[in-house]
Amino acid sequence: MVDKKDFPNPEAFKKQILEKYPTKVARKRAKAMVVVDEEGSAPIVQANVRTVPGIITQRGCSYAGCKGVVLGPTRDIINITHGPIGCGFYSWLTRRNQTKPDEGGENYMAYCFSTDMQEENIVFGGEKKLREAIQEAYDMFHPKAISVFATCPVGLIGDDIHAIAAQAKEKFGDCNVFAFSCEGYKGVSQSAGHHIANNQIFKHVVGNDDTVQEGKYKINLLGEYNIGGDAFEIERILDLCGISLISTFSGNSSIDHFANSHTADLNTVMCHRSINYMADMMETKFGIPWIKVNFIGAEATAKSLRKIAAYFEDKKLIDRVEEVIKAELPAVEEVISTIKPKTEGKVAMLFVGGSRAHHYQELFTEIGMETVSAGYEFGHRDDYEGREVLPSIKLDADTRNIEELKVDKDPERYNPRKTPEQLEKLSKQKGLDFAGYHGMSKEMKKGSMVIDDISQWETEKWIEYYKPAVFCAGIKEKYAVQKMGVPLKQLHSYDYGGPYAGFKGAINFYKDIERITTTRVWSLISPPWDYSNGIKADLVSNG
Repeated sequence: MVDKKDFPNPEAFKKQILEKYPTKVARKRAKAMVVVDEEGSAPIVQANVRTVPGIITQRGCSYAGCKGVVLGPTRDIINITHGPIGCGFYSWLTRRNQTKPDEGGENYMAYCFSTDMQEENIVFGGEKKLREAIQEAYDMFHPKAISVFATCPVGLIGDDIHAIAAQAKEKFGDCNVFAFSCEGYKGVSQSAGHHIANNQIFKHVVGNDDTVQEGKYKINLLGEYNIGGDAFEIERILDLCGISLISTFSGNSSIDHFANSHTADLNTVMCHRSINYMADMMETKFGIPWIKVNFIGAEATAKSLRKIAAYFEDKKLIDRVEEVIKAELPAVEEVISTIKPKTEGKVAMLFVGGSRAHHYQELFTEIGMETVSAGYEFGHRDDYEGREVLPSIKLDADTRNIEELKVDKDPERYNPRKTPEQLEKLSKQKGLDFAGYHGMSKEMKKGSMVIDDISQWETEKWIEYYKPAVFCAGIKEKYAVQKMGVPLKQLHSYDYGGPYAGFKGAINFYKDIERITTTRVWSLISPPWDYSNGIKADLVSNG
């Protein structure tokens, strides 16, 4: 028996949800919940605006996006959190990023570096403590690079972390030291931290090593963070195809890879939101074009490999890619044939950051499941509607709070990999959409509900409406959703699963979803609020 059913009128149910909000809040949230009227169209979604105070949100802060997402997976940079130790928890490895250091290479990802600011540092300033922390890290480890991340108190008291970093870099000579003004209050979500991370890595690291690596087909993979070993699987496939991976931003990454990334001939972008800034800046300065790819899903992986091969216009590579796809797909198809009868017709809901709420719909489709509702934690309108809406997006105060780098062509190293005529030909004949992304909404079915920055209240009500076989989100939502008797698949750090990228990763995901959606344990769960009276209290007036 399948779970899929007709959902008569999501707009009517949306009104029921909004009735519980104050008028002003309801008006704002209504713009963030939209129904796809027609497949292939993209309704206007309110996105990248501040969460309403008091609403329980999925979002993280700017510091989490900068340190936790973009810099966290880089193994040989010592990342120092300048702030109280509470923030310092996120300077440890929390997202199951994996890495494999080169022989003799360093791996600092298992360490937690923090200045552990105390009250006296907040009052009198923390610059002295930061200098001591940088010096201690250098003396103990002699790393190639040290980075400093500002947390909220640092921005409020005015510690000049950039000056301190520059002084340390000059003093050490053999260690690149740079800083990130990624205070948690900057921007509306962790998306601001991604942008800040892109800027500083581009400014201080990219282009520092002009060594030309071996390989005929050289690419960078942007926006892949090696959760559960995803990057390892992608690297395996690229190796089989004979494609040289110069750098990944930033799964299984090294500062040396970042420094040398400008020597690649093509940038491929996985998570559009977190890294599109880097792709644009590298194209402007060094002439490297970029295309959007997706290695989540077997068919999506095959399509992305073909796009890369088409770009290089080499029959040998095109044939090799087809051989790899032909060799990998039978195992995938065999598992699908076993699992699909058990999952077909079931429905899923996805509310995950970055492009995951989009990409993972591919995997569900491959086993016959339908995504009836999806949204991002920290998406912008172009992540939903496509990059063609960028000129129409108005800059607000929060966006202006983030530095926009002025990037020009490098006078010596700007080298367009393709002429405008070649790019146009590839676009027309091979369908390569350079510097383009169509967004998530256009690929969702008519009647699907798209929700940006979903709240806990909305989560509970939409689960009651759709009764999904599986809900995909993060760790903060996991246990509240499961208490409702609905399995939640964590797609930020995969719980203890993965990899889910590439061909073998797809097989892992199919099996995990089959186990989750067919077990009877969820039907035996009763939420505690159904049988517990809770705590009662009376309001007593002192008047």
